[in-house]
Amino acid sequence: MSRFDTYRDSFPNARLTRSKTGVLEVVLHTDGGTLVFNGHTHEQFVDLFHAIGSDADNRVVILTGSGGAFMETISPEGFDFFTPQGYDKIYREGKKVLMNILDIEVPLIAAVNGPARLHSEYILLADIVLASPSTVFQDKPHFEFGIVPGDGVNLLWQEAIGTIRGRYFILTRQELDAKTAKEWGAVNEIVPADQLLPRAHEIAEGLARLPPLTTRYTRIALTQKLRRIVNEGIGYGLALEGISATDVARTRTP
Repeated sequence: MSRFDTYRDSFPNARLTRSKTGVLEVVLHTDGGTLVFNGHTHEQFVDLFHAIGSDADNRVVILTGSGGAFMETISPEGFDFFTPQGYDKIYREGKKVLMNILDIEVPLIAAVNGPARLHSEYILLADIVLASPSTVFQDKPHFEFGIVPGDGVNLLWQEAIGTIRGRYFILTRQELDAKTAKEWGAVNEIVPADQLLPRAHEIAEGLARLPPLTTRYTRIALTQKLRRIVNEGIGYGLALEGISATDVARTRTP
């Protein structure tokens, strides 16, 4: 079991605050601004979501970003895609982070404050998705690096918007605006930017008034299909991503 005081300040790229009713707000950031994702955050978020899921005093979780985007910039710092040992680390973390999000056994609300051009699969594991008008979804970095998008976007976008739309989204690096994402079923509400977190907290506080076992077991009941999809597909997808990364490394070698 985790206790909030023991992990609240443990994650440099996540600002954690919790209300007296047990609503935990998680803001992903870099130095207080928009998150720059890299190999260090890839490792850090595995432990972040594990700690959150292990704390029985968390009644509802709100996941959001800082600044003008949820997550749209990636840096190669801290990643090693091109050696077996380096990719083994990415492979293990890539599997664990999604399962650790699913192991948060209380309602999870994603408050998407702007563009989500990478790791939008985190959002699709939430029970409720609120988006600002500036939100854009895209799987940008995989094809830019020349590698297979096998880290969960391949699985969860097809589940969220349908197989034909999901495959097109991945293959064409489609930009999906908030309005279209709502029409296609990936977003529940579009909320003005200044009302995004207040609306998330309004929903969260309503859920927090329910009996703890009710909210906990409802989250478990609602995510069984997602758990099967991730369990069955994430390891294979990440392995294919690793093979493609090896080929990229080979073709770039002088």
